[in-house]
Amino acid sequence: MKRLSSVCLKEENRWPASLASMMPALGGRLTELWKEGDISAKRGRIAVIHPFLPTGAKRLYFVGLGKKEELTFARLREAFGKLFRTLKQAKRMKASVALDTFTAGDVDGNEAAHALAEAYHLATYEFPGYKQKKSEPDYQLESLIVYTEAEAAEIEASLFVGSVYGKATNSARTLVNTPGNLLTASDLADYAVKLADRYDFDYEILEKEDMERLGMGALLAVNQGSKQPPKLIVLKYQGKDEWKDVIALVGKGVTFDTGGYCLKPRDGMVDMKTDMAGAAAVLGAMEAIGELRPEQNVLAVIPATDNMISGEAFKPDDVITSLSGKTIEVKNTDAEGRLILADAVTYAKQHGASYIIDVATLTGGVIVALGTDKTGAMTNNEALFEQLLEASMETGEFIWRLPITENDRERVRSSKIADLNNSPGREGHAIMGGAFIGEFVEDTPWVHLDIAGTAATKKDGDLGPAGATGVMVRTLTAFVERFE
Repeated sequence: MKRLSSVCLKEENRWPASLASMMPALGGRLTELWKEGDISAKRGRIAVIHPFLPTGAKRLYFVGLGKKEELTFARLREAFGKLFRTLKQAKRMKASVALDTFTAGDVDGNEAAHALAEAYHLATYEFPGYKQKKSEPDYQLESLIVYTEAEAAEIEASLFVGSVYGKATNSARTLVNTPGNLLTASDLADYAVKLADRYDFDYEILEKEDMERLGMGALLAVNQGSKQPPKLIVLKYQGKDEWKDVIALVGKGVTFDTGGYCLKPRDGMVDMKTDMAGAAAVLGAMEAIGELRPEQNVLAVIPATDNMISGEAFKPDDVITSLSGKTIEVKNTDAEGRLILADAVTYAKQHGASYIIDVATLTGGVIVALGTDKTGAMTNNEALFEQLLEASMETGEFIWRLPITENDRERVRSSKIADLNNSPGREGHAIMGGAFIGEFVEDTPWVHLDIAGTAATKKDGDLGPAGATGVMVRTLTAFVERFE
């Protein structure tokens, strides 16, 4: 998808003279159309009018935004998304936007510009797929001209940020949509290295031999049944003079999950290519960070492997030793995400993490609890969670906090032969996953995000098609940008 470099601002920042000169007469006709119901301010309503006067525009699109006082950034972004999907369906290749007509309520020109650019990329996204013959090329506008009376430099900056958010989200979507046989742990590592080269990140890729030397028994156990080698992917962005106050983004990178010997049923195994959506969210956020260059220190850690079955695969009742030294009794081989994250958060701590945000398609339990439109969150630090919550509200990616109590911790520690039990039971299953990771985070300020329900959708929407959503890319990026 092309960058919004094709978006330009007219020097006078006003509508073309041909259209401006016709507005009085056009305005009268629009009043009639309004009264007749052809144009409506109802939220989500889009009307297409063919001007009866020579305005220079073949069609005028009117977008209903609802009540002025109820307009929000998220609602405006959805409206723009619906507009761009309408333009895509009609195969319109050029468009101009009167940006100032989309400002009201709490939405100013800069927010409207951000929403416009972000919505363009999100709404017109398509996964290219692997069909031998495509009926037509991917859609993209040849030009999108924005007219505004606001300060051009500020609007251009907002367009750029919105474009970065949208493109980075789409990058994550493409990773998640890619089949597991075409996106192995090695492929994911190669992608991360290219990202590092593009944005001048420091990076480290730990191989199986490195993990054995370091004692990453949890990640290695999950990988035992696979012919594909595991990778621990580390990216380092230093936006400050000193490597301190480091934000660690840790993403679960299970490129395909069979469940291991605790085998998933057929229907439960379909779409398990999406089990690396946490890794994709972190990589998408790192792309955005590379573009925006915030004055923060960010460490990305991604444990990558698949979870397969063979004569070498780990089994229920196995006891493994993690990088932290804590021993784990395996009660469920399908509770593998928390195992690889255990070693990953420990490694992040060893490399200076001051704060940890982990993102994972961790449990089906979070879907039972919250549905498919809410990300579950757990934390050990109120201040850190509040900052992340604020970022999620800003980006429209809804998260809901679940508790971790001392009783939950005791259940995770319930093994009679090891320090921890990786699956103490079905009750509060999502919380058990978070509590398990918390045992390795210990006192480091931390938020766990379970995106099992929000990583993919079965329905087309105003901001994208069915499939991967790229959830949490924008929230993580906004959080890093504004972190204090």
